[in-house]
Amino acid sequence: MNQPLVCIIVLNWNGLADTQECLRSLRKLTYPNRQVILVDNASAGDDVLQLERDFGDSIRFIRNEKNYGFAGGNNIGIRYALDHYSPDYVFLLNNDTVVAPDLLDELVKAAENDPEAGVLGPKVYYFDFDGRKDVIWTAGGQIRWWHPWFYHAIGQGHNDLPKYQRLRVVRWISGAAIMIKRQVLEQTSLLNTDYFFGGEDVEYCLKARAHGFKCIYVPTARIWHKVGRSRLKRGPRFEDLPDYFRLLRRNFSLPFCAYHLLISPLLIPTRILSLLRDALAGAGLRRS
Repeated sequence: MNQPLVCIIVLNWNGLADTQECLRSLRKLTYPNRQVILVDNASAGDDVLQLERDFGDSIRFIRNEKNYGFAGGNNIGIRYALDHYSPDYVFLLNNDTVVAPDLLDELVKAAENDPEAGVLGPKVYYFDFDGRKDVIWTAGGQIRWWHPWFYHAIGQGHNDLPKYQRLRVVRWISGAAIMIKRQVLEQTSLLNTDYFFGGEDVEYCLKARAHGFKCIYVPTARIWHKVGRSRLKRGPRFEDLPDYFRLLRRNFSLPFCAYHLLISPLLIPTRILSLLRDALAGAGLRRS
């Protein structure tokens, strides 16, 4: 059976304990043809030294001299993967996640079964939702032009109902766990570094779709995400809002943008509540 090479890129920034747990789960993957690349975004402590002691030569380590953000840090890992391994797929994975052993088997199978598949994502559960691990955080992404926050995670906060158990084409895949076919990287670009923390995943999927590739949600591929950890470390930064409008301006029509500017007074309080909710979720995880 053909087993394409997958390079898994994990970005770390002051998240040693989470990264250790993530990498331990990656050790249990049943898909054999893989290479893990750990990119450290200039953590303040000795994260890389400890990870090297824990995982040795099984992982390739890249130390950045500064924090390049989500897009910049992952781009460094993507370039390294393309230059040194020539992978068939690149899989970007948040360090605050834990994966199911058959994750890559399911993602690769779905990708290889559809020649138009370009970007794929798993079913992402909350790592801890009031003690439960079967509550969905995202089952792919949708875009609803009339909603104050126009892009949404499908199924967020829902039970794992039958409608979330079907493979389907979606509008975008969360950057928390996103597998990209090499041809997409070659025909489009890397992630847009104008976005420091959020929005780059939506824009990337829009570009891939514009080049004729599908974004596919794969329900049999599963991970668990410690939602809120990254925002807790980083703190609520309201420059996310200009990034949101940058995403609008660059990728949507003038009437679409004008509408969202008009309803922006509704957007700001809902965004503040969202940031606080994520921070509280991360704080709860830290106490547990």
